[in-house]
Amino acid sequence: MPSHQPVAGMSAIDPEFMDQPSAMAGTSEPNRNSKYDPKKPHITEQPITRANWYKHVNWLNCFFILGIPMMGCVAAFWTPLRLPTAIWAVVFYFWTGLGITAGYHRLWAHKSYSARTPLKLFLALVGGGAVEGSIRWWSRDHRAHHRYTDTNKDPYSVRKGLMYSHIGWMVMKQNPKRIGRTDISDLNEDPVVVWQHKNYLSVVAFMGLIFPTLVAGLGWGDWMGGFIYAGILRIFFVQQATFCVNSLAHWIGEQPFDDRNSPRDHVITAFVTLGEGYHNFHHEFPSDYRNAIQWHQYDPTKWCIWVWSKLGLAYNLKQFRSNEIEKGRVQQLQKKLDQKRSKLDWGIPLDQLPVIEWEDYVEQAKNGRGLIAVAGVVHDITDFIAEHPGGKAIIKSGLGKDATAMFNGGVYMHSNAAHNLLSTMRVGVIRGGCEVEIWKRAQRENKDVNYVKDDAGNKIIRAGNQITKVEQPMVSASAA
Repeated sequence: MPSHQPVAGMSAIDPEFMDQPSAMAGTSEPNRNSKYDPKKPHITEQPITRANWYKHVNWLNCFFILGIPMMGCVAAFWTPLRLPTAIWAVVFYFWTGLGITAGYHRLWAHKSYSARTPLKLFLALVGGGAVEGSIRWWSRDHRAHHRYTDTNKDPYSVRKGLMYSHIGWMVMKQNPKRIGRTDISDLNEDPVVVWQHKNYLSVVAFMGLIFPTLVAGLGWGDWMGGFIYAGILRIFFVQQATFCVNSLAHWIGEQPFDDRNSPRDHVITAFVTLGEGYHNFHHEFPSDYRNAIQWHQYDPTKWCIWVWSKLGLAYNLKQFRSNEIEKGRVQQLQKKLDQKRSKLDWGIPLDQLPVIEWEDYVEQAKNGRGLIAVAGVVHDITDFIAEHPGGKAIIKSGLGKDATAMFNGGVYMHSNAAHNLLSTMRVGVIRGGCEVEIWKRAQRENKDVNYVKDDAGNKIIRAGNQITKVEQPMVSASAA
């Protein structure tokens, strides 16, 4: 993606972008129903009771989303499904589905690519055939969903329940004052969007029911089958598939890029939603025309947009830089590793260990305590002596001595697992104990020390990087 990079001597404020008109829609723009009175208490501000529950229901949406499909199911008992009608219903399902995914969603809501007028008109028409509201209304709510994901201002927040995010937000009335504000000035200036919004009911009636009926009727004489299967039931299935983007895509799957919000990636959701199921990626990189970035991932919407670009119908296909995508993936992987790391015992941090004089260390070891010093760190191995794979004699020979050399190759070059196990037995550090004191002093003096911390601020110990791991065996005068 192109970016504006400042150079030396450049002003932090570009005068080209000063004194520009507001990007918000004008006051005369009809954002809501003309009868809407913001001062009047909304029904959602009252708790649902037996006496007022019906006032909370959006009965018009219930009729269109639930009532009509139920009537279609009943009528289907007396209407045989013919093969040409079934094929046409599936084809028109994909057309109207693409009207939402490639049109409403990726073209208008996110502007992830640009389209020529013929493609815009096609997507506006078949998108209207999905009967999910106008482009303008749909995109406005979807932008609010992205801006306020999982908050009370999210129109279909999954935090309010799976069924609420799937269909409840449409069959129950919503308070317009609680939905987050978004900028749709670009949509108000798009003639195709404005035309579809003004003529939405006509578009819905024709593309949702009349057109599929005409194709089946004039094509092979199946008027009723076209109306029931390619019309009513096809609308029901494409609506439910789209609703899964709001529900399932925030409920099941993995979060490879960020887990602070609910969006998730899952192949099942992708199959149901024509490729919209890689939702964690989409919420992280919403301006990318793709939802799936791997060749094997199912995203027919991406493939259609790409084909349209080759035909000259689409252009300016936006992709996030792969470097930024991989950074997000690596950061999330590291976060997951840090979470696992925090549950493991890495021993007492060095800066929290007590300082022990060498003479005290030797005396305690002589009095029977199983102490061993490796790289200046004192370890109590009393309970491990009997379990030592190399036998008691070898490990006992290092008690009360500087065993750094013998531990790091003088007797045996111990494995990374051995160093990790030894770290859990730390009890102190020797005053002036070589690497440890140098390491601790460097921390206090803020010197350049090569170490990394996890999200909790703890030092990350990578394989073979324990403080007791000394690359070259030390020759110690104390190891007698």
